[in-house]
Amino acid sequence: MPDQTSQTERTPVDLAPQRTRGTIEKATDATSELYAKFFRGLGDPTRVRIVRLLLEGPRTVGDLVDKLGSSQGRVSSHLACLRWCGFVEGVREGRNVTYQVTDERVRVLLEAAHQLLEENAQRVASCFIIDGQDC
Repeated sequence: MPDQTSQTERTPVDLAPQRTRGTIEKATDATSELYAKFFRGLGDPTRVRIVRLLLEGPRTVGDLVDKLGSSQGRVSSHLACLRWCGFVEGVREGRNVTYQVTDERVRVLLEAAHQLLEENAQRVASCFIIDGQDC
């Protein structure tokens, strides 16, 4: 029987492509957009720095502000994005909220990016298309 669930009723998990023997299949427009949005969650240098600091251990906003040299408002805004996307979570401890990475796979993701960049850093750095500039 065909799937009767409409596109708007599907959850992000339903939209994820099916994996078969380690390959990703059925990359629909919706799943491609979801993947792109997932990576945009880490698409800001400050958010990447925050995640890397949180991979060292849990930190408060104040700790992150000190380490990053950014304003509390800016750090809080980036943390809100990272929380919304499920990369980090906040745990209230009295008056403070301590942030931590939610899933060890975030570390794996950044380690994979590091390995890829070891071989492709110059090419990525020189890509004008990502920067929104003409070639």
